[in-house]
Amino acid sequence: MTINYELYKVFYWAAKTNSLTQAAKILFLTQPSVSHSIKQLEDRFGLTLFHRNSKGVTLTPEGAVLFSYIEQSQMLLTLAEQKMLALKNLDSGELRIGGSDSLFKHYLLPYLKEFHQIHPGIKLHLKHGTTPEIISFLKEGAIDMGVVRTPIVDSQLEVRENIQLQECFVAGIRYAELQGQILSLDQLLQHPIILFSRNSRARMGITELFQSYGFTIKPEIEVGSVDLLIEFARNGLGISYVTREFVSKELEEGSLFEIELDVKLPPSHVGILTMRNVPLTTCACTFIELIEQHNLSSLEHAPFDKANSSPSVTYE
Repeated sequence: MTINYELYKVFYWAAKTNSLTQAAKILFLTQPSVSHSIKQLEDRFGLTLFHRNSKGVTLTPEGAVLFSYIEQSQMLLTLAEQKMLALKNLDSGELRIGGSDSLFKHYLLPYLKEFHQIHPGIKLHLKHGTTPEIISFLKEGAIDMGVVRTPIVDSQLEVRENIQLQECFVAGIRYAELQGQILSLDQLLQHPIILFSRNSRARMGITELFQSYGFTIKPEIEVGSVDLLIEFARNGLGISYVTREFVSKELEEGSLFEIELDVKLPPSHVGILTMRNVPLTTCACTFIELIEQHNLSSLEHAPFDKANSSPSVTYE
């Protein structure tokens, strides 16, 4: 049996108002059209659904049973329409992003904060992981987008807003005698080096650079977060290899200074990763548009603000 939802809508309003005339006005139909729709339903079920009288219509016992079901479905449809409107207007919904701790804190935080201020009803769901894990999350549909170091070569994925970063070596006041000097790679290696863990893209990049000049870089300390790279350097435990944009505050206040080298360190890149040919949610599109509006040619001009904020965030 083919379901004609319009017939049930006519039935609902006729039962709700006890009037075919009122139902016709609400649905912008003629009264004969409403009467015809009711007759079609009655013929389909072989049951009388309404008693007709001079004051309008009332439900038969059979009609009351049907109404009890139709009323529930109408309520659900109304809620569904309200939910769709809320999602369209970004009054509710969820923004799901994958990335590393350092990229969440040092790259995405100011944009998440601004997005939350504009759309406080949107929940932020942040899923932590390495680049391979972020790619898996995307392909599984667990996140809307990932923020990762690039390049990424995968025909299923698309990189948006590819931003250039600059890596550098930094040290604290314990190594103040090095400030203003230009060191060779060999001279740099005379000091304790602090690097990110072996499987990071930044670690692989600096290792390859030193190898290209005939050197092997062997860190005395390996850490698992950018925050530790910064703090260990600040406390004089060695010279850390970090992203310059992530230590802009420390460089400005003087708790860290940049080690100048006689070779140029290659830049790295961060991109927003999405599934190719998979439509983004309204939340995700709006968030990407927010970043685009800041014209991020480099993170040096991004609105970094390490002040605390309190959006509704779920971490994994």
